[in-house]
Amino acid sequence: MTTSPDDSIRPFRVAIPDSDLADLHDRLDRTRWPDELPGVGWDYGVPRDYLRELVHYWRHEYDWRAAESRLNQWPQFMTTIDGANIHFAHIRSPEPDAMPLIITHGWPGSIVEFERITGPLTDPRAHGGDPADAFHLVLPSIPGFGFSGPTRERGWEYQRVAAAFAELMRRLGYQRFGAQGGDWGAAVSRELGRLCPDRVIGVHLNLIPGAGATAEPSQEELAALSPAERERTWASWERMQAWSRDKQGYADIQSTRPQTLAYALSDSPVGQLAWIVEKFKEWTDSVDRPEDAVDRDHLLTNVMLYWLTGTAGSSGRIYYERAHSAYWGKPPEPSMVPTAFASFPQENFIVLRHIAERTNNIVRWTEFDRGGHFAAMEQPDLLVGDIRAFFRSLRNATAS
Repeated sequence: MTTSPDDSIRPFRVAIPDSDLADLHDRLDRTRWPDELPGVGWDYGVPRDYLRELVHYWRHEYDWRAAESRLNQWPQFMTTIDGANIHFAHIRSPEPDAMPLIITHGWPGSIVEFERITGPLTDPRAHGGDPADAFHLVLPSIPGFGFSGPTRERGWEYQRVAAAFAELMRRLGYQRFGAQGGDWGAAVSRELGRLCPDRVIGVHLNLIPGAGATAEPSQEELAALSPAERERTWASWERMQAWSRDKQGYADIQSTRPQTLAYALSDSPVGQLAWIVEKFKEWTDSVDRPEDAVDRDHLLTNVMLYWLTGTAGSSGRIYYERAHSAYWGKPPEPSMVPTAFASFPQENFIVLRHIAERTNNIVRWTEFDRGGHFAAMEQPDLLVGDIRAFFRSLRNATAS
């Protein structure tokens, strides 16, 4: 791979100064705790007793240096695209015919989400799989998130991110590749396919933006559906109503005043923790606490990437940029790239196939009985299996 000074790719290694960890510990020791109504559980947000326990663990037992060492097992790099620093891991498969695959995280996630799926995807031979299913993985941090942040100018919404990631794959020498993502990563991955249909082999999503019930379904709409799809459509509408009533406040704030919120989250690690951990409780298969679905250390490492990089504000700005973009409120532009959807039941929105098919070339649709928004962390084996199966079909079609 050759580069010019303008598109150079620089090695990167995570190396957080001891002083940053000492500052974190000092802030945790001096937390000013709010009051709380008795007996309300999670109704008003994160319960104080739960958060006290988690903060104690974070302060006294969680080992950042061990997490840092695991992250540094991935070859990591930095490059500058469209004025933004882009951090990414590039994990090449030992299989020479592996397919390039770019996987994009969302909010409040990070590349930490993918720790449990990189091995099986890059080296299936070593994980009981077929070596023909191998991938070369590119795991970028979205501009404004983690080590790709903060951004320094306006306008970093998902379409601009997709264009930057298309350029990233070009710099890496990948002219043909697959894309995968959930949350914002789903929007970016889908846009990659729409933007570069001649380069993107296929798109695998565990969320399809704009494909839920945004209005109460009419009798005419329902009459044209199968009984199962009718039931799913009503469920989608009910979940959307519950979302609008109780759960979308974080998005409204980040879509309107992300800077104001950033002062609180950048000054208080407990505030940053609570802002993120609430989503791991609400958007997963958890029953009483997020750790029912996601490993506690894994969750804290994800939070650390926001805290240590000071990107609470810049990561939230992607909501503002989308809400103030020219395409806001308009139907998504059609994508003709072969697209697979993996449905996990605790995802925020129930995606409807008859709506998704209006603007997506759906060739695979899989519904699982467990898992939620953070599929790579919650159900890595299910996600890996579906990614392999989808792209296997495309490899076979290309070969024939």
